[in-house]
Amino acid sequence: MSQAYDLVVIGAGPGGYVAAARASALGLKTALVEKDSALGGTCLHRGCIPTKALLHAADVYGELKDASKMGIVAEGVRVEWDKVQKYKARIVSTNAGGVQHLMKSRKIDVFQGMGRLKNPKEVEVENTEGKKTSLTAAHVLLAVGSTPRALPFAPFSNPRILSSDSILELGEIPGSLTIIGGGVIGIEFASIFTRFGTQVTILEALPRILAPADPDCSKELVTQLEAQGVKFHTEVQVSDIKVKGKTVKTTFARTNGETAIVDSDYVLVSVGRAPLTSGIGLENTKATLEKGFVAVNGYMQTQEPSLYAIGDCVNTPWLAHIASAEAVIAVEHMAKKKVTPINYDHTPSCVYSDPPVAWSGLSEEEAKKRGYQVKIGRFDMMRSGKAGILGKKRGFVKFVTDAKYGEILGVHIIGPQATELLAEPAFAMQMEATIDDIANTIHAHPTLYESIYEAALVATDRAVHG
Repeated sequence: MSQAYDLVVIGAGPGGYVAAARASALGLKTALVEKDSALGGTCLHRGCIPTKALLHAADVYGELKDASKMGIVAEGVRVEWDKVQKYKARIVSTNAGGVQHLMKSRKIDVFQGMGRLKNPKEVEVENTEGKKTSLTAAHVLLAVGSTPRALPFAPFSNPRILSSDSILELGEIPGSLTIIGGGVIGIEFASIFTRFGTQVTILEALPRILAPADPDCSKELVTQLEAQGVKFHTEVQVSDIKVKGKTVKTTFARTNGETAIVDSDYVLVSVGRAPLTSGIGLENTKATLEKGFVAVNGYMQTQEPSLYAIGDCVNTPWLAHIASAEAVIAVEHMAKKKVTPINYDHTPSCVYSDPPVAWSGLSEEEAKKRGYQVKIGRFDMMRSGKAGILGKKRGFVKFVTDAKYGEILGVHIIGPQATELLAEPAFAMQMEATIDDIANTIHAHPTLYESIYEAALVATDRAVHG
């Protein structure tokens, strides 16, 4: 006999559990289905949270090693990797417990097992023991997420060939690591391990790393990571990976046809993620797939009116905060609330490397492609008093604006606390504030965030320190 709900959510990541919580708050009887034993999804268990815990540990280690420059001598600083891993696990466990408590407090029924659509309004849940439970609902929301892509010649079954999942569980700090892919995930792991003493080599197929970021940010990041010892090879194609004992030999070709081999203890394959849309019963609905992604409208609704999809299984930015925002839109649309589709141009994107990179809106080149008469306002961190105090004077804030109206088209930041500094200009863009509005707002001194103000002054021809 089926259990009846207003909404059944498949997947308990930052999209799924947020959808369930919002639905419950709106008075909808809600069930949440999750295949893993704990709630939170990839972001919490294999992505955002554990990687940022490791990055923070690397930040602290780096600060202690450099403290002598300020007259603070910390002798015998070392990394105890097993304790770093325990710290990471503790952070993950605490957050997972928080999600579990949230579901309980919102009176959401949680079902552990694989969820599959029997029809547009029925979900069958099969647990690890093979027991099946049938759930019916007025609406179903898919938040099934994604999984790391593998290379056909480099199976993750080999312990020396790592995915972004398995690298988190390494029992040692590698002496050397080859990373295939210079996107956000690859760069963050490079930033973690190079500071822990690993020799890191990055192989990237495109002309530059961090392709979605502004080219100036990519260039500056390469400069700073190279200074830390990271080696880069761009515009290369990896053709073979062979494991011989404790050595991984990665063969790659340059654009001129020359081939080269890099040896390392491990290789991390970081070439994107694939949506988990097969085997979930979509064929039993009117929903369609486009290149493996569930096709949706601006309200996250599929061609099956009662079926919605959000997060990594749809072709929108693969970010936890985007999944959460899409969750709210989908649920409120189900509840017949007035909702506004997301403007994905305003997506805040963050790379938690050292130095961190953050951006929102259009890059300079994209703005020009769209026909804008572009005006740039850039302020270098070397002129920031607070950045100098912190000993982190490399980087900049760059505004991309429309010269005619002062519209903020994009902002790109690299330097200390870039991921936090992004908040003000991202909010300004959402509120349709102009660059003059930021330039007319007094910013405290000495702070890092006054660099936002200084860049705005440059963009409005009122520069003082620029």
